[in-house]
Amino acid sequence: MGELPSGRLAVRALRRAGVEQLFTLPGGDLFPLYDGCRHEGVRIVDTRHEQAAAFAAEAMAKLTRRPQVAALSAGPGVINALSAIATAASGGSPLTVLAGRAPPATVGSGNLQEPDHQAVVAALVKHAATASEPAAVAPAVAGALRAAGTPHRGPALVDIPADVMVARADEVTVAGPPPPEPVEVDLDAVAAAAAELRRAERPLLVAGTDVWLGGAYAALRDLVDAAGLPVVLQGMGRGCLPADHDLVVSRARGLALSRADLVTVVGMPLDSRVGFDRCADARVMHVADHPGLLAGHVELAAGVAGDLAAALTALAEAVGEATEQRRAWSEQLRDAEAAARAADAALLESDAAPIHPARVCGELRRLLDRDAVVIGDGDDLMSFVGCYVDTYTPGCWLDPGPFGCLGTGMGYAAAARLAHPHRQVVAVLGEGAAARGMMDAATLVRHRLPVLVVVGNNGIWPDREPGRQRDDDGDGAADRQPGLRYDEVVTALGGAGETVQRPSDLAPAFERGLAAGVPYLVNVLIDPTVSYTDPRPPAAAARPPSP
Repeated sequence: MGELPSGRLAVRALRRAGVEQLFTLPGGDLFPLYDGCRHEGVRIVDTRHEQAAAFAAEAMAKLTRRPQVAALSAGPGVINALSAIATAASGGSPLTVLAGRAPPATVGSGNLQEPDHQAVVAALVKHAATASEPAAVAPAVAGALRAAGTPHRGPALVDIPADVMVARADEVTVAGPPPPEPVEVDLDAVAAAAAELRRAERPLLVAGTDVWLGGAYAALRDLVDAAGLPVVLQGMGRGCLPADHDLVVSRARGLALSRADLVTVVGMPLDSRVGFDRCADARVMHVADHPGLLAGHVELAAGVAGDLAAALTALAEAVGEATEQRRAWSEQLRDAEAAARAADAALLESDAAPIHPARVCGELRRLLDRDAVVIGDGDDLMSFVGCYVDTYTPGCWLDPGPFGCLGTGMGYAAAARLAHPHRQVVAVLGEGAAARGMMDAATLVRHRLPVLVVVGNNGIWPDREPGRQRDDDGDGAADRQPGLRYDEVVTALGGAGETVQRPSDLAPAFERGLAAGVPYLVNVLIDPTVSYTDPRPPAAAARPPSP
């Protein structure tokens, strides 16, 4: 077939696997890959920081449910992306990293950028390999993509030494990775879980990101509808059933967890997000896409491992129709859901000045389409958005996931716009999150990726505990800078934006941002005395909503 540069062979392996874009920050050791992209029709999306490139690839992997790729320079390039690799590991994202590497012959001689990447990432990745000769490049890339996409999904890394990257090799036909083989479901385990569900009078189902990644949302709906199971949605589980489905009770989550007699967690770890402090008396079941993910720190009433769609379909067939007790329990939670939503109105429509964070959510709710992609990045403000901005369509919610890393927003926004060029894309950032990735607004501008970015600017991150302003004696961890003009940063980078101080100006500003055709940042000066744990100003004494 003739010789080709190894960089081109690597990209040809990506193209055969369906990869259409390469996220990167340009480095000299990666230029053979870029040349390969130009020959093979793979779009190069270059960012201003490796963290943004890796987060964009990680988000694209979640949005498409296929392995996606970041190309990173040796040494600092890979190290700068560790937060994204860790996010992919904790969230099950099929991220693949192609890394430059110093030539083996020079390692130990004090050259720049020669850390052993595999040793650095060993605790985070599913798979790591070095393509030590030109003929090994394409097979190594294909193997990494296959490993990343096989349940349980996660990150993989291939590093390619600089001398190998520029060398030529005979082309070896490497087919794209086949669809991953689903893990077979143990039907005896399904039968045990179904028996637990049948005898439960107050069951609750908590569904997470792997329901989306595993394509199991139709099976989830069938189980919920057939068995009459109330459900709370977490992470990218949001939208796997629309927020207005009769059995989605996420706003009544606190009541549901405190009174349930059986909690079934599907497609996510049994971690702090489930809220086990509220359901100590409930039996717990876990349904995961791989046996290695079944919880070992909680005594399980039953555990089912394997392909989630198959597991949920088998459960639906085995559980049978809703009992009278379950129908009464679901009705109780629906009433609580309706009451919580009615109680939200005062905050969502608040005319308080400074602007209440919930009012930001109230205006977004009115303007967003049912298939809008909403990105949350930050702590307090993201919690408001997660509580009050509903998701109706699968694959339309992105957040940092269980790793909880701030600074994902700009990379996620780039990926969302590329994945869904005709949908609304809104990234809502807390001030701390905005400060960590603002320069990659330039990436959105250069690649013509219009996104509405909303910054909740309270001027106090990170110099306070949640819900408490710093005293004036300077005992905070950082000095305050109220009213910082994040919109002017984006404008200077080629986008547009504005600062909003009055609640009545929010909707017009958001409308301008959605219609702008360029990255548009609305810098909202929100009330610094309000936190998600106590959503009303200090003078009020209302019970906070369930998270």
